[in-house]
Amino acid sequence: MDPQQAPWRPLATAELDWEPGGAPRSRRYGDIYFSPDDGPAESRHVFLAGSGLPRRWRQHDAPVFRVGELGFGTGLNFLVTLAALQREAPAGLRLHYWAVEAEPLRAEDLARCARALPPSLAAPAATLAAQYPPPVPGVHRLCFDDGRIVLDLYWGDAAAALADLASHGRRWFDAWYLDGFAPARNAALWEEALWRDLARLSRPGATVATFTAAGRVRRGLAAAGFAMARREGFGAKRESLHGQLASPPPAAAEDGTPWDLPENPAPAPSSALIVGGGIAGACAAAALARRGVAVTVLEAGPVAGRGSGNAQGVLFTRLSHRHAPLTDIALLAYLDAARSYRALFDAGRLRAGDDGELDGCFHMAGPKVRLDQLAPALAAVPELAEVLDPAAAAERLGVTPAAGGLWLPHSGWLHPAAACRALLAGSGITLVEHCGEVALAREDGRWRALAEGGRHWSADIAVVAAGVTSADLADLHWLPLRPIRGQVSALPAAAVTGNLRAPFCHSGYVTPPRDGILNFGASFAPGDADRSLRRDEHRHNLEALADAVPAWAPALRAVDAASVAGRAELRCGAPDYLPLAGPAPVPAAFRERYAGLSRNARAAVPARAPCVPGLYLSTGHGSRGLSSAPLAAELIASQACDEPPPLPRPLARALAPARFILRELIRAGGTP
Repeated sequence: MDPQQAPWRPLATAELDWEPGGAPRSRRYGDIYFSPDDGPAESRHVFLAGSGLPRRWRQHDAPVFRVGELGFGTGLNFLVTLAALQREAPAGLRLHYWAVEAEPLRAEDLARCARALPPSLAAPAATLAAQYPPPVPGVHRLCFDDGRIVLDLYWGDAAAALADLASHGRRWFDAWYLDGFAPARNAALWEEALWRDLARLSRPGATVATFTAAGRVRRGLAAAGFAMARREGFGAKRESLHGQLASPPPAAAEDGTPWDLPENPAPAPSSALIVGGGIAGACAAAALARRGVAVTVLEAGPVAGRGSGNAQGVLFTRLSHRHAPLTDIALLAYLDAARSYRALFDAGRLRAGDDGELDGCFHMAGPKVRLDQLAPALAAVPELAEVLDPAAAAERLGVTPAAGGLWLPHSGWLHPAAACRALLAGSGITLVEHCGEVALAREDGRWRALAEGGRHWSADIAVVAAGVTSADLADLHWLPLRPIRGQVSALPAAAVTGNLRAPFCHSGYVTPPRDGILNFGASFAPGDADRSLRRDEHRHNLEALADAVPAWAPALRAVDAASVAGRAELRCGAPDYLPLAGPAPVPAAFRERYAGLSRNARAAVPARAPCVPGLYLSTGHGSRGLSSAPLAAELIASQACDEPPPLPRPLARALAPARFILRELIRAGGTP
């Protein structure tokens, strides 16, 4: 990920040729992805048996077994590992599989590979194909088997990805699969620097397995601390390598100023309190419950009664022709959210038509959208977005927009309350509605929430997801949150002609009719905390929609704004328009530890941050909570449970709540 305003472009995808038997071959490297004789058997021999699996699963002393792979390729090693775990591992063991790939396969090529697999792998291969992400740089988290199996696909350079993970200073991995193309053809995936990071990321006794027997690979891994040995190869290959970490390297010295990492990571919690039953709280509850955490959700009123209470919301992102944390996070979060909600529809927990539709959305280009610069990059990834002129957009929408723009095929609309209830209906979640406002404090090493009348709840950790009231809890008054008033409007669908078939975002938005009502909006008033309906804001919404759909303009401008129904609520925003997701710092101790930055913002302070034990935030999502909340929840759950995060560290850092205190320190020193 490049946050320095570099031009945005997707990763180059793999160019393939096909063997007579259907096995793929890399055109660039002139090498096969797997044995044309029996790819699954090769994977089982080289990687599972070479890693001591499935035997080690039966002896594993932790709830999660973590595999890292260099070279995801066709996904065959993952599918074989998944099938073996489901068949032979203890029922309670979870699998976290992390893989990096610099040249992902195109979705159609992945599907072609899957057609050649044996029936035993057909179901997981279909699930992989359904979730397979476009070649957007960064981490893409996919879930299988109701969350028992997690696949992190890091699209990008292996050296950078491993260095990024190693910078956390955690030993996460139990086994490594090294499956790049042959060292003589793809030397970059076999550099000695990679092995040092592999060792730093490995738990004691972690294993490494690979198809190659190259001497320089064996010597490099041995130098990094792995005891290496040759074993029988597969098929025509005489030998392969496997090994075990015998000499774990010392922890690397802190690099720079790790203000975004807590100084005392806690063990994974067994219980959690979540304050807030909107989309942020519901996503956090679901993410923690998938990890076996017992979750209690406390909601002052009904579920989705405040900022998540509109009848319809749009799954939305903004694309930019340049990299920046705001747009990079928004894009990865949008793709993650689309996968998350699609899974709810596929499982029958959301009903198509009643609770939403994920059939695409049109985003009309505004003055800041550079379609001329986006179009060349998007031409290679129509599965991410397409540039449409008004006539082409009309074929998708059912109405003609005033200008061209972008079609986002993964997008759509949702009934937010239905999404919240579907998420909160999962196993391991206790929902307490109408509990009123609570006080949240840490007592005797646990978090305790106290409501009026003496009702109380306690847990190992707490997640504050209370929107604009978040700063009223747990001494979080320092948070720079602000209310942003938004009013949506509603008309009978018969008030306009035509049949709107998909959400349409312009300077506002409009969604397809639900229950005969056309919902559209929304006003945007930062700092305004009033929830009463206003006629002038209905008129604003009507005019914005009239400008966006010229054919509707006469009818909309004839509407008496006093007759329009609607709803006004408060979004919760942050000054930099990014959510807050992560551990809460201890403000006074944080300022003291990094006080030197007020004198020199570029100084290195090699010390991690003092954080409030077990307190996390998911707030400040603004008007994009449907899109940002699922990834924020995964980030928090990964931090709380000591897992590799679902974002590269520079992007996770951009969401860290402590960033505002850090900026205060730097500004106090007069440094720009």
